[in-house]
Amino acid sequence: MAGRPSAPVWSSLRSCLSGALVGFTVTDRYASIITVRGASMIPTPGVKPGDCALVERLCLDRYDFSRGDVVVFRSPRDHENLVVQRLIALPGDWIQVPELQEIRQIPEGHCWVEGEHSASISWDSRSFGSIPLGLMYGRVTHIVWPPNRIGRVERKMPEGRTMQQWF
Repeated sequence: MAGRPSAPVWSSLRSCLSGALVGFTVTDRYASIITVRGASMIPTPGVKPGDCALVERLCLDRYDFSRGDVVVFRSPRDHENLVVQRLIALPGDWIQVPELQEIRQIPEGHCWVEGEHSASISWDSRSFGSIPLGLMYGRVTHIVWPPNRIGRVERKMPEGRTMQQWF
């Protein structure tokens, strides 16, 4: 009998493996939890450094995002890092970039994201341009930690960043 696990050990091992597979599937396909780092989203009410946020991932099926969503995406400069910013413009939108003194159209398959801070503090599209939708990781829907801040994250456009039609 040496070398063969006992029935209780084997049963526990199967349960752990099954739980891990279900957990990986849920976090890859449906939702995951991330810890927000950095200060680029301050003073956003609802998203602060150190918060644990629920990231909905079903929106990736059809890139179902809306202007004003707080989104998570892989950094265009370092794909191992996740970045949290507010989605400002979608493919085909025209946007005025005050810091660059220009108006530009967002290319198909891309979007424009900005932090709540000025361009000098926030690492966003104002510093690296529009980002491919393929880098999107999901949409932040709720703060789940700390307990005194649990709640839904509001979808809103920052003041002065409303979309205008440029022809």
